[in-house]
Amino acid sequence: MKKLLPFVIDALLVIVFCLIGRRSHHEAVITGLFRTLWPFALGLILGWAVAVADFTRRDTNRTESGRHQFGPVLTNFDARPLWPAGVTIWLCTVLGGMALRVMAGQGIAFTFVLVALAVLALFLLGWRAAWKALS
Repeated sequence: MKKLLPFVIDALLVIVFCLIGRRSHHEAVITGLFRTLWPFALGLILGWAVAVADFTRRDTNRTESGRHQFGPVLTNFDARPLWPAGVTIWLCTVLGGMALRVMAGQGIAFTFVLVALAVLALFLLGWRAAWKALS
């Protein structure tokens, strides 16, 4: 459960980001949430996959055998540090979400990209910075 908590926090914060965005544009918050959420949710999942893969690559380079089993990798992976896990997850969430929005015909505006970068940095990196400061 301890390893799952950072993903749950990230997922909840991405949902909050989408809820705030829909509310600020006076759009149907609950009924239209999925349309706004799914690209960023998939971007978040991509970010986690990239962060785990990067950890696995770096961890494998430190072992003598160079072989890993999937279970121990997930046991050893920690998504709480700002770097590299937090930054990877943040950038993949934003960039993946924007790319998927474009592919789905939802469109993006330059200011929306800037707002998403800033708000998701505050959310996805902010809790990690707070955790580090309190540890």
